[in-house]
Amino acid sequence: MRKKTRRMGGSGKKSRRQFLAAVASRACAITCYRPVTPSTSPMIPVCGESDADLAPFDELMTSFVTEHQVPGAALAVTKDGSLVYARGFGWADVEAKRPVAPKALFRIASVSKPITAVAVLQLVERGLLKTDDKVLDLLGLSPYLQAGTKPDERWQQITVADCLRHTGGWDRDVSGDPIGWAREIGAAFGLRGPATPADIVRFMMGQPLDFEPGSRFAYSNLGYLVLGRIIEKVTGEKYEAHVKREVLEPLGIRSARLGFALARRRANGEVKYYDSQHRTGPSLWPPHQQVPVQYGVDNLDGFEAHGGWIASAVDLVRFAAAFDKPEACRLLRPATIAEMWSRPAGAAGYEADGRPKAAYYGYGWSVRPVGDEGQANHWHSGHIAGSEALLVRRWDGLDWAVVFNTANTPDGKNRLVTLIDGLIHQAADQVKRWPSRNLFDMYLA
Repeated sequence: MRKKTRRMGGSGKKSRRQFLAAVASRACAITCYRPVTPSTSPMIPVCGESDADLAPFDELMTSFVTEHQVPGAALAVTKDGSLVYARGFGWADVEAKRPVAPKALFRIASVSKPITAVAVLQLVERGLLKTDDKVLDLLGLSPYLQAGTKPDERWQQITVADCLRHTGGWDRDVSGDPIGWAREIGAAFGLRGPATPADIVRFMMGQPLDFEPGSRFAYSNLGYLVLGRIIEKVTGEKYEAHVKREVLEPLGIRSARLGFALARRRANGEVKYYDSQHRTGPSLWPPHQQVPVQYGVDNLDGFEAHGGWIASAVDLVRFAAAFDKPEACRLLRPATIAEMWSRPAGAAGYEADGRPKAAYYGYGWSVRPVGDEGQANHWHSGHIAGSEALLVRRWDGLDWAVVFNTANTPDGKNRLVTLIDGLIHQAADQVKRWPSRNLFDMYLA
């Protein structure tokens, strides 16, 4: 039992961490209902420390949330490793009129992939596996085979690097995405509920590949579920527990965790999600009644290593900023970081005529080289029913994360992260003076 050092009614002195946490709480309470919007925009709640020098971000977010009828959003920005901006906009819960706090937790969908990739590369550094290891040698799983079928022999060629870079041989545009087959795969295994990540991997081990492993890029959620199983097999730990301890806790990130599909399992501090088209469907969980699409129609519990994390915008930029100074990185060595963002060989990294592609996928990150001095932008986006997320590391020392508690514009035609991506770059370019403060002490306290 932890020894209590103070009792209520004592001297009233607080630790530095308690003091900073209290300041963060007051900052939200003070600014929560102060509109930072053009006069033509309706008032929306805005939480977090304000700074006139960073007004371009305020103006962008308030106008964007208003124009696209976004219930709630959060934006966090770092400059040279320091958190200079962290604000919430709109409602974490529209019905309860609970504003979005800067530290609010959101489903981050595929922005989970860089986190998983770092966990894998740490194991490579420790000599527990190699990127050219064959995944079948590591998984320790038996394929689910339908009567009269046998495994595709090309599964024996798939490497850890193929899973990291989406060159494993699966193409969801050809055969579909198995993360959407939770009901069917669960039924194949005789489950009353949806399939687990291991079930999905085992089922797909009995299915044919769509192309020769390593021959080209095709975005694949399945490859990251395979990596999650490898992390568990190599470490002997559950995926979430291992990633929390080895990837997140060294950075002071304590609130991020795997999320759950059902509304009743929403975490403390997590926002409520809204579908912009107000769709419903049968729940994957008994008794399989009609539910909002964002609360049980998709198998969020099974997204795990490819898209199951919830985190705050502050958590995400803390993770991104960990790589700003490779020589001081707490997670990976400089050589490994360089490998994480290196260009893949062949069609994944080069055009048919041999020219380098303008952008490519490294180990868990999209990469766009900038200029001729080895600089690049790194990013990942995420999109599932009820939420979107975007994490960007810009070549000039700026990192940012934006998260939404809805997905798509109300007409369903556009993704929010696609629309806001260039606008955040523009807002950053409009900032004339950057503050010297570091809000990580406040928001990670």
